[in-house]
Amino acid sequence: MKTRLNYQSVDPDSLKAMLELEKYTRNSGLEHSLLELIKTRASQINGCAYCLDMHTKDARKAGETEQRLYGLSAWREAPYYTERERAALAYTEFVTLVADKNVPDDIYENANKYFREKELVALTMAIIAINGWNRLAIAFRVEAGTYNP
Repeated sequence: MKTRLNYQSVDPDSLKAMLELEKYTRNSGLEHSLLELIKTRASQINGCAYCLDMHTKDARKAGETEQRLYGLSAWREAPYYTERERAALAYTEFVTLVADKNVPDDIYENANKYFREKELVALTMAIIAINGWNRLAIAFRVEAGTYNP
């Protein structure tokens, strides 16, 4: 697919808020590995090839295993995710698909069991950020495979 528009070149100021949100989530205290898992999972749900390429590369560079990346779309059946990661992945799926179904109480309560309140805010902001990046990349057809960590 050909890129429709290079939004970064057209309006560099448009990225300032997104980049500040990224900076916040990176410095929130949440584990880098967890952030890459939720970014990858949301990108799978949204079908964002560019972000999948980026975040699987970043995760591998940070030491994530191939097995955990390959199994991410079926994380419920895979034994190699922690309970904290499982809570975050379930929460990620519902926040990403919030238009289809609200975040159920049991999903929120389970996330709240593994994340302190401030961490839950940071997790939610990270999910919001990756969904925003997915929408930018999909809308403007950012070419997958071009990202280098």
